[in-house]
Amino acid sequence: MPTPSTPPLNPRERILMGPGPSTVPARILRALAAPTLGHLDPQFIEIMDETCQLIRDAYQTKNLLTFPVSGTGMAGMEAVVANLIEPGDEAIVCINGVFGGRMKDNMERCGATVHAIEVPWGETFSNEAIAKAVEKHPNAKMLGIVHAETSTGAHQDLSGLAEIVHDAGMLLAVDAVTSLGGHELKVDQWGIDAIYSGTQKCLSCPPGLSPVSFSERALERIDQRKTKVQSWYLDVSMLKNYYTGSGGRAYHHTAPINMIYALRESLAIVIEEGLENRIARHREMHLLLRKGLEELGFSYIPKRSLCTLNCVALPDGIDDAAIRSRLLSEYDIEIGGGLGVFAGKAWRIGLMGHSATKRNVATLLAALRDVM
Repeated sequence: MPTPSTPPLNPRERILMGPGPSTVPARILRALAAPTLGHLDPQFIEIMDETCQLIRDAYQTKNLLTFPVSGTGMAGMEAVVANLIEPGDEAIVCINGVFGGRMKDNMERCGATVHAIEVPWGETFSNEAIAKAVEKHPNAKMLGIVHAETSTGAHQDLSGLAEIVHDAGMLLAVDAVTSLGGHELKVDQWGIDAIYSGTQKCLSCPPGLSPVSFSERALERIDQRKTKVQSWYLDVSMLKNYYTGSGGRAYHHTAPINMIYALRESLAIVIEEGLENRIARHREMHLLLRKGLEELGFSYIPKRSLCTLNCVALPDGIDDAAIRSRLLSEYDIEIGGGLGVFAGKAWRIGLMGHSATKRNVATLLAALRDVM
C-alpha cells in the first residue's frame, strides 16, 4: 500500500491584533528563507554583528553586550535575572500585572529575597513610591519594573527612576517586551542597566528571540559574582565570548541562524522608518482605535495607556468569548482576552509593528459593529 502523504501546511491568514504575535511582513518571511549558514561562518558573524548593532540603535544604547537571546521574551527575563541575582541577594520588584509577578517568581527561583511593591492592575508606580521602597530595603541589589505591562496595557514612566535606584547602589532592570520599536525607549539616557524585549511584538518578527542589553555597571556586577549563574544556557559570562569576542568567537550554543536573519531584517525596517516616525504611527493608530472603541461603549482600564496594547473593559451584556470567537471565525481577526483578575472582563487589543495600520483599525471597528 502507498504511504499516505502528509497534507501541505496551509494555515489561514489572520489579522493579528492580540497581545502578540503581530503580523510578520513578507520581507521578513523572505529573510527567514535565506540559506542557512554555520554559526561560526564569517558571513554569519558579520550578519550577527550587524544585528547586534541594530538592536543597540533600537534601544538607543552604546552597551557592548547587546544581543539576541535564543528564546522568547521570557528567556530574556530569565537571562537578566539569573545573571544579576545570586542566592541570598535581596531585590525589589514592582508588580501591577502578570509580568511583574513573573519577574518576582524568577528572582525567587534564583534564591533572592524579593520585596514586592504593588499597585492595582492597570495603575503605574510613582517615583515617590519607588523611592520609599528603596529606602525601606537598602540591601537590595536590583529593582525590576515593567515598562509596558502586557496584561493590563499600563505604560510605566521611567524618567528619573535610575537616579533613585543608582544612588542606593542598586541596578535597574526593565521589561520592554511590548514597547521596543513602538514606544520611546532610551536605555542610556534613562540609566537602564539591564533590559529585555521580544521579537514578536512591535518588531513584527516571528517569536523566538529576545533582544537584551547589559550596561557596564551590570557587567561589573556579573564579574563580581561569588557563585555560578544558575542557568548554563543563559550565562552571560560565556555568551559574551560569542557575541562580542575579539580575535575569534567562542562556541557556546548553536545560534538560531535564520531567526537572526529575520530579526536583522525587522530591525532594518524599524530604522528605515525612523524611531520617531514609528512611535508617532503607533500613537496615531492608538488614538484612532480609542475613539472608535469609546464610541462603542468600551472604556480604557489604565489611566496611562500603552499605544501598542489597548486594554479595555467590556460594556455590560458583552459575551467575551462569543464575540472574540466570531471575530476570529467570521473576520479572521485575533484579539486577546483578559488575564488574571481581568479574565472575562476585558480585551487586550494589540497595535504593534506591522499590525498598527489604519486598515486594521477600521476593519476591527467595522467587525465589532457587526458582531455586537
